[in-house]
Amino acid sequence: MTQLQSETGVAGIDALREVVLSRFRAGDRFAGLFATAGEADRADAGGDGDVEVTLVVATASTVGVQLTSTQVADAYPCLTADIPAAFWYERVLHDLFGIVPLGHPRLDPLVLPLPERPEADGDWQELPRPGSPSHPARLVPDERAVPRHVYGKGLFTIPHGPVRSGVMESVEYLVETPGEDIPHLQVRIFAKHRGVERAFQGRTVDDGVLLAERAEGTSSVGHALAYSHAVEASSGTDVPHPAALVRVLHAELERIANHLDAAVKLADAAGLAVAVARFGVHKEHVMRLRSALCGNRFGRGVVVPGGVTSLPEPVPALSEQLARLRHDIRSDADALMGTSSFLDRIRTTGPLPPATARTHGALGPVARGSGFHDDCRVMRPYDAYPELSMLPAPQEEAGDAQARTRVRWQEVDESFHLVEQVLPRLPQRAGATELRVPVGEPTGQGVGWAEAAQGEVLYVVDLARGRITRCWPRSASFHNLSLFHEVFAGDVLTDFPFIEASFGLSIAGAVL
Repeated sequence: MTQLQSETGVAGIDALREVVLSRFRAGDRFAGLFATAGEADRADAGGDGDVEVTLVVATASTVGVQLTSTQVADAYPCLTADIPAAFWYERVLHDLFGIVPLGHPRLDPLVLPLPERPEADGDWQELPRPGSPSHPARLVPDERAVPRHVYGKGLFTIPHGPVRSGVMESVEYLVETPGEDIPHLQVRIFAKHRGVERAFQGRTVDDGVLLAERAEGTSSVGHALAYSHAVEASSGTDVPHPAALVRVLHAELERIANHLDAAVKLADAAGLAVAVARFGVHKEHVMRLRSALCGNRFGRGVVVPGGVTSLPEPVPALSEQLARLRHDIRSDADALMGTSSFLDRIRTTGPLPPATARTHGALGPVARGSGFHDDCRVMRPYDAYPELSMLPAPQEEAGDAQARTRVRWQEVDESFHLVEQVLPRLPQRAGATELRVPVGEPTGQGVGWAEAAQGEVLYVVDLARGRITRCWPRSASFHNLSLFHEVFAGDVLTDFPFIEASFGLSIAGAVL
């Protein structure tokens, strides 16, 4: 990790900016930005003192992911002006550490909720309570509650969420519209903030994986893998070959389940009841198969630092079950993608320009639907992926909901292709030492990654004698969700559920 030191932080931030811009020119990708409180402030992140800001860049080299850090005080010139992908990351720094990125275009709360009441002033009064005979003479609205960015005759704001129908996650979309078009959309995700980063501190490496699995429930295996890779990098541990195969098996089954879930939501948005039922059944078959293999529908309890806990349980005619499931999913996917009423709703809907996807460093199907391919199973391979053959990368450039959906079907097919290669390689029996090696009580820093269904998951873990002193988890959902407001050019309100479903993101994973 490169360290850039300065007294005020300004010189360090300028050097940080130059580092990332030079790496962009070399073809590297912005992967994140996070902060760590100084030693004196570790117990109370709200204390005064310098904060270490760390830039994360993903490369295609053997290094994989590079970190560059500098110290800043209470303010610094923002990076967003030159690195638009840092937009949300700098808002998080402001929320959690109080440091101000000077010149940032918007610093309203992102992961922390709005205050209960606006700052006291002479005009503000409490709202009338039910049953109270008195009413305030004047109400001054809190402009932070429903901010406006588009002005004109007939424009109004629709606050969609955070409580929505069905079992949708809690997120608030502020839709500014004249009635149908969506000239501006703001995403507010703080209803799901759980303080996961702080929850890691002080845990042992074995307890940390339990928390990682629950950081983003739909990607339990992906997070467990990225966390375990970080611990293994810190301790210099290589996992046994059977464990590497088991990890790929569970990761690919998780990918299939997530893409089927996105298909369910897309079909539901189109009102296609039969397709909703069919893909729901397919997803349930995958979840039950995962449970039969390891005892947990989400694949929890399998991936641990140093390897895995067990081989998959014997499942009768497993290969035949998978082959039949693959055939049925492909058949139903072809039927869905041949339904004109469905294609009419997703074609040209929610386009993400390839240039924007590349500049932002978009991840997963969102990126690949716009022609930007950075799959860390290929670019920075891990576990058993180097020995397995991958299908050709999806050739999609349109960047719309249709392109993202096509990518998902190609990824489902590829996941089955990988699982078919893994199964005959798995040993029938294996001892404990062939599945997991001890990582000991490592001290130092490790960086780990894994390709979840939503895209790349990153973990940076600092350890001291086997206990976590700092953990920064970054999901693909957080990184991609900041692009959500970019894709509504020419779309209307009824396109909204198709665009959201085509992104296939987890709000809980976006707000760790």
